[in-house]
Amino acid sequence: MGIRVAVVGSGPAGSSAAEILAKAGIETFLFERKLDNAKPCGGAIPLCMVDEFDLPPEIIDRQVRKMKMISPSNVEVNIGHTLKDGEYIGMCRREVLDGFLRDRAAKLGANLINGTVYQLDVPTNDKDPYTLHYADHSNGSSKGVMKTLKADVVIGADGANSRIAKAIDAGDYNYAIAFQERIRLPEDKMAYYEDLAEMYVGNDVSTDFYAWVFPKFDHVAVGTGTMKVHKATIKDLQAGIRARAARKLEGGEIIKVEAHPIPEHPRPRPIRGRVVLVGDALGTVTKSSGEGIYFAAKSARMCAETIVEASQNGAKLPTEADLKGFLKKWNKQYGATYLVLDILQKVFYRSDATREAFVEMCADVDVQKMTFDSYLYKTVVPANPLTQMKITAKTIGSLIRGNALAP
Repeated sequence: MGIRVAVVGSGPAGSSAAEILAKAGIETFLFERKLDNAKPCGGAIPLCMVDEFDLPPEIIDRQVRKMKMISPSNVEVNIGHTLKDGEYIGMCRREVLDGFLRDRAAKLGANLINGTVYQLDVPTNDKDPYTLHYADHSNGSSKGVMKTLKADVVIGADGANSRIAKAIDAGDYNYAIAFQERIRLPEDKMAYYEDLAEMYVGNDVSTDFYAWVFPKFDHVAVGTGTMKVHKATIKDLQAGIRARAARKLEGGEIIKVEAHPIPEHPRPRPIRGRVVLVGDALGTVTKSSGEGIYFAAKSARMCAETIVEASQNGAKLPTEADLKGFLKKWNKQYGATYLVLDILQKVFYRSDATREAFVEMCADVDVQKMTFDSYLYKTVVPANPLTQMKITAKTIGSLIRGNALAP
């Protein structure tokens, strides 16, 4: 008898983990409480994810090749001149992307359960299985039928409000809120956003982040992210982005309003026994760009690969030490990326003066190339030392001009 793995949550993280486990022939159960869930997020994915995760073209609503950065005083900087042929940022709707990844995991052999996991019983020793208590919704009712499932390993991919994290006392984190309206625009207005995404910065649209207008299949997503999680503040900031982009959104009709918590940093204790957290439950969203989809899927895939290897394709029980090997590997590969983006956020999102400086800096081709390369291919691209020095000098120059270095 091989091991059994339960994956709770089937977003990009959960489905990516389930896919790897199922491919290795490990008995896998994938839980999802809402099969048509559409998580509100910008929905941008980097080019490397399309290849790495084998995503078919129909998943991508738009291939964005142009980006406008818009400063607090409405200075517009066009980014994207450095993109080579065939390079783009993919824009997708989460219900389409998530549905595709989930179905693929199920086709490969993961047992998909439409259920809400309410409780996880942790065994008193390191051999016995975990017991998951869940409501099975396969009869179509929201209340569902209460059932239990035993599993040897549990992957918590159940997002920012993770119940699995609570069950293993993984500790908490600060979180930001992403708020977004999907707006259907008249054809002429939509044509403007054909392959263009906009990012707005300023205290009026986000006190510690940015606001966005991202093109989707037949609408634009207009939203903001903020650490100030009061309803009134979020309302004001959304009014701010609507006002800044008003001319371009004229005649638009709101078709959906969405809000969601986004982790600000990893949880303190994401692994306990044979339970491990991935994606938002772990806290893999980056600072500055606030990007989460690729890193969520990647963390889950790495975690599942660790389980496959440590369990010898499901033949033996992996240990807590085995699972911690996944985090070590993760930090080794991406620690620097997180650090750099964290510093950038602290430096550039501090005040409107620093934001003006940031946007000015983005006008520079070297800066654009480095930023886009690191986004598209997920490496903190080591530019050659000369370019690096040039960029550092420009950064400091921009900050001084923007009077932004004052404490």
